[in-house]
Amino acid sequence: MSRRLIHQIDGCGAAPLRYDNLDLYPDYPLLLDLPKNCRIHDLAVHGDARGSLIALENGTQLPFDVARVYYIFNNGPSVERGFHAHERLTQWAICVSGSCVMRLDDGTTRADVALDRPDRAIEIGSMIWREMHNFSSDAVLLVLASAPYDTSDYINDYDTFIKKVQG
Repeated sequence: MSRRLIHQIDGCGAAPLRYDNLDLYPDYPLLLDLPKNCRIHDLAVHGDARGSLIALENGTQLPFDVARVYYIFNNGPSVERGFHAHERLTQWAICVSGSCVMRLDDGTTRADVALDRPDRAIEIGSMIWREMHNFSSDAVLLVLASAPYDTSDYINDYDTFIKKVQG
């Protein structure tokens, strides 16, 4: 049985998350709340006997116009990435192959989210510290961004991030 992060949706939008098959990732606690500016999106899969397809369009599924797309791959299992926040940027991250763990932190709430399905995206809003860990050997993490690369938008020091979010 595979372990999956389950997102339940109620009439008001995003609801708390729960894990099934907890024994596969014992180091990650039961996830009850995501940091502010973060949401899980279940993506519509279209398929038939030939295979499956997921389509994402600006203004339909995506709440922003995509200005940049990149993907992270060929990471060793001990590689850790990220360790920054963005002052203005919004991103969607989708592990289109394999798996990884995304640690998200708004200065108050910190959550580890297992990304292990190509039909699930995590939306990461502005002023969220992010770290990526535990990449499987076949992991491909696709990221859709609301703006082009801009070094002035990055906060690369956690203490500076905390000072900015705590005002």
